Amino acid sequence: MSGSILVVDDEKGQRDILSAILTKAGYRLCTVPSAEEALQELGRAEYDLLLTDLKMQGMTGMELMEQVLAENPAQCVVMMTAHGTIDSAVEAMKKGAFDYLEKPLERENLILTVQRAFERIMLLKENRVLQKKLAETRTLPNMIGEHPKMMEVARIIHKIAPTSTTVLIYGESGTGKELVARAIHDGSPRKDKAFFAINCAAIPDALMESELFGHEKGSFTGAGSREIGIFEAAEGGTVFLDEIGEMNVAMQAKLLRAIQEKEIRRVGGKVNIPVDVRIISATNKDLEQETKRGNFREDLFYRLNVIRITLPPLRERGSDIVTLAHFFLKKYSAASGIPVKGIGKPALKILLDYNWPGNVRQLESVIERGVLMAESDYIQPEDLPAEVHNEATPAGSLPFDFPAEGISIDNLERDLITKAMERADWVIAKAAPLLGMSYKTLQYRLEKFGIGRPE
Repeated sequence: MSGSILVVDDEKGQRDILSAILTKAGYRLCTVPSAEEALQELGRAEYDLLLTDLKMQGMTGMELMEQVLAENPAQCVVMMTAHGTIDSAVEAMKKGAFDYLEKPLERENLILTVQRAFERIMLLKENRVLQKKLAETRTLPNMIGEHPKMMEVARIIHKIAPTSTTVLIYGESGTGKELVARAIHDGSPRKDKAFFAINCAAIPDALMESELFGHEKGSFTGAGSREIGIFEAAEGGTVFLDEIGEMNVAMQAKLLRAIQEKEIRRVGGKVNIPVDVRIISATNKDLEQETKRGNFREDLFYRLNVIRITLPPLRERGSDIVTLAHFFLKKYSAASGIPVKGIGKPALKILLDYNWPGNVRQLESVIERGVLMAESDYIQPEDLPAEVHNEATPAGSLPFDFPAEGISIDNLERDLITKAMERADWVIAKAAPLLGMSYKTLQYRLEKFGIGRPE
């Protein structure tokens, strides 16, 4: 058994006995003679278990426990009480103690109680990790397709998954970058540990550090309790940083330090916490160009870019479009209970002719709609959304005749942005890829044109 215990007792003989027994049992121990010194020690470091005497000179064990639990409700506390003071022990448990030990201590009872405490501590930690993982988890289909470019991606994944090296995935929005990251995690020795995905473009700069590294109670307005960040929750597992190119330079420096030192510090905290996570990042930007422009740190780029995987856009995957379309057809036909048998040839031709700016994610959405709208056993052209019908124009030409009276570029841009935002349900992170813009560029354009969601 391993774990850290802070022992608080004003009797040196009692501290020595506890230290000898618990150290031999495999625990890491720190002993202090007073509640005041215990608070100082807890300010310097974290301990899994607080084992404190009830009656001490100065601050009592009960007062110590109340103050500690007010700061950190997750702290596990075991109270030691003198023989015959059961009422105090019951009161301690009502106020949040896990258990109590009656003095004089019996070795077997001490070991058993501490073991039970650590079982609870581990369960709570696992629960916090699972809760956070559940919040982040999104269902994704398996990697589908046999195009040579995708086979090369699969070969690289198979080769590098068992290692702990950092990976940088390039690809347009919707090509399946997170799916590749999950495949790497699932093929690694870390597969039984947590996998967390975070979209750097969707989180405001002010909250990014707290999201990744956690924060202490009171570290900023609204921080009502201590929260662990994704790096701590993913201990032993994998962290996937999507749209890494959108992370601001100040945060890039903190991320670089976390990768180099293998430790993080919570916002408002003073303790460096060791972490063991594998970093996989993804971008649809040319990070080498971004480093030359000063928008991305060169040293962080080289840290992240040890292995590079480039995902082809759907328009370059030929027959994979048909394979994926039939996969999504079966998925949504089963999910909705609508018995659609297939995709009619005219509809299939439309899908093959379309350019797919939103890639696999867009194709999935189109097929889901097709299943829901189908009037027969097969998806027909009329069951597909208008967007895929409008691709009949040659590449590089306008999908309409140039009007004789001319065009206002500003008005055209405003209309395009408004339509993209409507398509994306007014989520900037979803609309930006439809327009070939970064999150921040679209945010600037929205402010420039004063475009907002209608009331």
